[in-house]
Amino acid sequence: MFSGNEWLIVVIVALVLFGGSQIPKLAKNLGQAQNEFKRGLSEGKSDDEESEETEPEKS
Repeated sequence: MFSGNEWLIVVIVALVLFGGSQIPKLAKNLGQAQNEFKRGLSEGKSDDEESEETEPEKS
């Protein structure tokens, strides 16, 4: 998707925008958000499965 030069530009822009000390905090927050999103998806799937089991089949 991206070549090596494009990744380098993205990293430099991120350092300029957020500063070197803010990058780890940003990465941690993104990781936590991703975990919450995955947890929500799995809860939604389990809720769907439970509702399918309790509903009678329609003919």
